[in-house]
Amino acid sequence: MIDTHAHLDGCNDPAAVVARAKTAGVTRIVTIGTGIDSCRAALAIAEQHDGVYAALGIDPHQAGSEEATRADELRDMLSHPKAVAVGETGLDNYHHYATPDEQRALFDAQIALAAELGKPIVIHSRDASAATADALASFGGTVILHCFSSPDLLPAALDRGYYVSFAGNVTYPKAGELRDAAALVPVDRILVETDSPYLAPQPVRGRPNEPTNIVHTLDVLAAARGEEPAALVAQIDRNATVAFGLGTDGP
Repeated sequence: MIDTHAHLDGCNDPAAVVARAKTAGVTRIVTIGTGIDSCRAALAIAEQHDGVYAALGIDPHQAGSEEATRADELRDMLSHPKAVAVGETGLDNYHHYATPDEQRALFDAQIALAAELGKPIVIHSRDASAATADALASFGGTVILHCFSSPDLLPAALDRGYYVSFAGNVTYPKAGELRDAAALVPVDRILVETDSPYLAPQPVRGRPNEPTNIVHTLDVLAAARGEEPAALVAQIDRNATVAFGLGTDGP
């Protein structure tokens, strides 16, 4: 199994989290940087563990801060062999930590960086579906929609061949619309993640999340899609390998 999006630098004792993941059969993890210091921490964790990779970006919540002026610092870090994607980056009109213009400028800078380096891009989009689709319209590289929660973005995602990644919130009782969306994603474009330490799936909701819990989300996705869990696990592993250009070694 693979967890395509975890914030290991935000977890208590990342080494222990990775060890528990290995015991549970989670053989690969993409850990996410959300700012320059977070990116450095993500790379350090990836360096310490086989099967752990890093996506490096500055998230939209920091677009109005000094952090947004440091996007150029990502370029050198993204040359690291364990750095497999730009992000997470994107737009968020729910929390309002930065203005839409500030967010778009930071997003555009990271889209350009992904295009320049030929890297996939990991997208955070909340209450910003139209603007997200507009920003990505000319990007010809690989797009991963992280923690998918915007069914109105699905038509563009399907039309453009984006990867769509589902997190623990797809397991929540009131998330029927997300499960319906998951059933529509082509088999070669679906991914799964924990977004650890956030969004623990329903059976462990309210606790800090970690990659071991990905089994709960996989079970719900398989049921929503009418697929066997083992077959879906194998397919998602293949999808992630292609999307991120990953190796097959385990932690």
